[in-house]
Amino acid sequence: MTDRKKQLTANLARVEDRIASACAAAGRAREEVTLIVVTKTYPASDVQILRELGVRHVAENRDQDAAPKAAACADLSLTWHFVGQLQTNKVRSVTGYADVVQSVDRIKLVTALSAAAVKGGRELGCLIQVALDAESGERGDRGGVAPDAVEELAAAVGAAPGLRLGGLMTVAPLAGPYAGRQRAAFDRLMEISSRLRANHPAANMVSAGMSADLEDAVAAGATHVRVGTAVLGVRPRLG
Repeated sequence: MTDRKKQLTANLARVEDRIASACAAAGRAREEVTLIVVTKTYPASDVQILRELGVRHVAENRDQDAAPKAAACADLSLTWHFVGQLQTNKVRSVTGYADVVQSVDRIKLVTALSAAAVKGGRELGCLIQVALDAESGERGDRGGVAPDAVEELAAAVGAAPGLRLGGLMTVAPLAGPYAGRQRAAFDRLMEISSRLRANHPAANMVSAGMSADLEDAVAAGATHVRVGTAVLGVRPRLG
């Protein structure tokens, strides 16, 4: 076993223990929570090792890095999640490899994703990114729509050919009333999810929580957690 594989094996085991413990504390089955490993800035060789270790879901946030990495790992039967802010000029590329786009936050993006998915003969899962630091009519500092805009965007996704409304995603905000209050932020996301499912019963995916706060997300009811640093290590500085 290579040193890198040993490192990833140990890190992944620690994260799995954290998720299992959080599920037990919340009275949830471990199977209710899916781990998505955020592989941004790390090479395709790490993705290949993770797949050998049983990881099925990986995430990227920059198309220029994700597209060649996904191509290099095309034979691994992975589910690729795109989690970054997405410009419409990158949509055609992203829909070529992503199975789920977690950062849908405007009608223009829905339209572009739909056109590209139809053209590519694909069905693309979409999560609406909720910005808990955004006032009505605004977008969050890290993307996402204000809570009161979720239903309109959900209806657009639900009606768009080639797209499937999967649910909601959020990033714990750094500003606003939920700053530093991750559990409260995730509880709020679950409230929004409950309302969404009244009109869209199949939109039951809730993506929340990262390396530092996955326990809060599991406790609140998240179905997916996005973990990078705790599995792969501290990211190298870019630039």
